[in-house]
Amino acid sequence: MTADELLRLPDNGRRYELIAGAMREMSPAGYEHGIFEIRLARRLANFVEDQQLGGITGGDTGFLISDNPDTILVPDVAFVAKPRFSATAMPKAFFPGAPDLAVEVLSPRDTIEEAEAKVAQWLDAGCKEVWVVHPRWKTIMVHRPGEDVRTYSADQTITSPDLLPGFACKVGEVFP
Repeated sequence: MTADELLRLPDNGRRYELIAGAMREMSPAGYEHGIFEIRLARRLANFVEDQQLGGITGGDTGFLISDNPDTILVPDVAFVAKPRFSATAMPKAFFPGAPDLAVEVLSPRDTIEEAEAKVAQWLDAGCKEVWVVHPRWKTIMVHRPGEDVRTYSADQTITSPDLLPGFACKVGEVFP
């Protein structure tokens, strides 16, 4: 299947990713997942909009990270920096390329291996940072190309000086 074919599918209320041309249905997220996703997305969106740094998307936005065969990934939250955000003039279809920041909130059914594979896909596609939110551990792991993974616990403050200069969020604020 191609990205265009996926985009033309009738809306059946389900979400899909496309992995090397193969359609993969994504299970609906649980309530807890949604709470953590929106709490972090709101903090990021408020900051990004106030600073006019680009755009934040939620968990329904697909990113076309490779073609022939097409791969579309859907992060829970994403940030696209202003130069790329403006250059694309808000595409109606999938965003061409990886976001600058992809955030993945783990669900109880997600395995560490699946999360690591998705992080690798994002980084290979050009993501500058991938944040993996671990609700059970109340941590956020930050992956950057060529760097060691950094884990922020609930009592620490997550920052992103290169992508989001001045952004700071105490990790514990993401978890009610």
